[in-house]
Amino acid sequence: MQKYISKFQNQYLLLQYLVKWLIISAIIAICSGIASSIFLYSLQWATNTRENYQFLLYLLPLGGMLIGVLYHKFGSGVEKGNNLILDEIHQPKKIIPFKMAPMVLLGTIATHLFGGSAGREGTALQMSASIADQFTKLFKLKNRDRKIILISGMAAGFGSVFGTPFAGAVFGLEVYYMGSIRYKALIPAIMSSMLANYVTHFIGPEHTHYHIDIFPDMSLKTFFLISLLGIIAGLTARLFAKSTHWWSKLFRKHIKYSPLRPFAGGVIIIILTLLLGTRTFLGLGVPTIVDSFSLQLNSYDFLLKLLFTAITLGAGFKGGEVTPLFFIGAALGNALSLFIPLPMAFLAGLGFVAVFSGAANTPLACAIMAIELFGIEIGIYAALVCSISYLFSGHEGIYGSQIIGDAKHQLWLKDQDKPLSDSSK
Repeated sequence: MQKYISKFQNQYLLLQYLVKWLIISAIIAICSGIASSIFLYSLQWATNTRENYQFLLYLLPLGGMLIGVLYHKFGSGVEKGNNLILDEIHQPKKIIPFKMAPMVLLGTIATHLFGGSAGREGTALQMSASIADQFTKLFKLKNRDRKIILISGMAAGFGSVFGTPFAGAVFGLEVYYMGSIRYKALIPAIMSSMLANYVTHFIGPEHTHYHIDIFPDMSLKTFFLISLLGIIAGLTARLFAKSTHWWSKLFRKHIKYSPLRPFAGGVIIIILTLLLGTRTFLGLGVPTIVDSFSLQLNSYDFLLKLLFTAITLGAGFKGGEVTPLFFIGAALGNALSLFIPLPMAFLAGLGFVAVFSGAANTPLACAIMAIELFGIEIGIYAALVCSISYLFSGHEGIYGSQIIGDAKHQLWLKDQDKPLSDSSK
């Protein structure tokens, strides 16, 4: 009899745990969904305004300086952005200041209003995680629960801003600890991302839709060609990460006063735009991403977007890397369609997720994102290309605070007889 009572008690505790995180996840999701909706509407306004008033590009240096001054004077404790969130997951110290949310929102809108080449995932992650972390104190949660709160916040932000709830949940679980997933946060991450996406969908605006008409049959030839795309995508992701870090170090070395770094970066972006005679590489670049599925782009467009984004983010403008990585990947796949005998839209879709996979070191999330965006037919191809890109992109990604839980290959280890240290345990 005691045995059955004990089992019943265990099930009751599990139910209690589930209800607890359902309530917390719902609160996080509502806040994150509303924040993502406000952000997406604001981003849409900034993009439309910039396109209608093209002189705003020439104010990019001043806009960058304003962002720099904002963070220089008031950004103490939040200037590390996404890396601060990852640091707090690994080694919890103190609640992320709520000011991170409005500051990164204002900084990102200014970046896009004046023409900086940046994304939106960084803003969504920082807004959602900083909002979610405020409930740590409210609910008097311990550090182990605080880690779950932050992971759930990232999942909610990512899933709601891109309209990919399953990928958002896996991204939150996968991004902070390279090569390993901690399943204790699985249920809260899924619930937070799913509910946040529902809230954003209910409020609006609509997410961009992509379509792939033709999928090739899986064969040895297709396997080889997709593997080739994965290798190139991984090397491109590595180039992006190293370029962004290189520009950041360059600005820091030669410009000691931080608000002047985005000013200088803005000047460089204006010069490049005038030299090229096109504004294709400003902002998110969503129209070009859509075009890459049906129109032949310039074969070098992915490199130019990489350059514009590396300068923008390296100089200190706010936003994120992911949507520019979508641009880079889709344009790369589009360019490779000239040499790889597979459908253009199919290659653009695979490149879309593959470069992101290598840069963020999140192959599972990216493969799932491909299914959510392009349909189940792309699943096996996306899993292959994202895995290969992840392997060839190296261990240095766009998030410097990622911990390497399991090396991608033994060549990375100087001493193969010694296991990797796990500082997060």
